[in-house]
Amino acid sequence: MEDARHEIKPGMIVRVHQKIKDVNKKGEEKERVQVFEGTVLATKHGKEPGATVTVRKVSGGVGVEKIFPINSPIVEKIEKLREMDVRQSRAYYLRDYKKKLKERKKKGVEQKTKTVAKEKKKDVEEQKEEKSVVPKK
Repeated sequence: MEDARHEIKPGMIVRVHQKIKDVNKKGEEKERVQVFEGTVLATKHGKEPGATVTVRKVSGGVGVEKIFPINSPIVEKIEKLREMDVRQSRAYYLRDYKKKLKERKKKGVEQKTKTVAKEKKKDVEEQKEEKSVVPKK
């Protein structure tokens, strides 16, 4: 998956890779990457340096929300997993929303796959016709 920092919209399900520094008992610092997967509730400040994204997930029956600065070096990358239909640009209503969200269909890709499938079907039919026309020896 590629980094989708500036393509994020509310309703998307994303995976945020965050760098975290741990200190052990000896006082040594160790850096690791922690993954936070959830639904985007809001994006703020567009593409400017201080832009943030609010991501929510339910962990163990408890809702957890984190606000990530998009352009910070702490955020290693943001992966876009799926895109869901939402009614508002700030989807805070999803905090109490109990119904399952519908997945947004990709318009361009879906049409291309249909046309490719039709072309393949025509090619197969043409090949069958050619085989039936060939005279037997």
